[in-house]
Amino acid sequence: MGSRKKQMADAIKEEKKLVAFAKLNNCPTSPRKMRLVADLVRGERVEKALSILKFNSKEASGKLEKLLLSAIANWQSKNEDASIEDAELIVKEIRVDGGAMLKRLRPAPQGRAHRIRKRSNHVTLVVGANNNTQS
Repeated sequence: MGSRKKQMADAIKEEKKLVAFAKLNNCPTSPRKMRLVADLVRGERVEKALSILKFNSKEASGKLEKLLLSAIANWQSKNEDASIEDAELIVKEIRVDGGAMLKRLRPAPQGRAHRIRKRSNHVTLVVGANNNTQS
């Protein structure tokens, strides 16, 4: 490996240490309902995001709270020497994508049937250290 390539690889490795992510696949809620909760915590500090999710009454908030705790634990395992309070972790990115659809039939008038689409979603949550302190 050349010296320039090694330097770039080391720089990328250092950048990856600053962020950690967690994924939730095939969550049986519609993406639209999950996005309502995800929009509440996007860009927030981790402590504030946890309190928002804890006291939100929607079902999706419980699943996102568990996912956020998992992302924080992933960040801690990458950065064992650093503390969460000093790093000022923020929710850098949260993405809700549509997952597989279960198609069901519901009886309709005059012998017909309507299709019911039971939607699911995939959530990707990225947590990172806040480099610029702008409170």
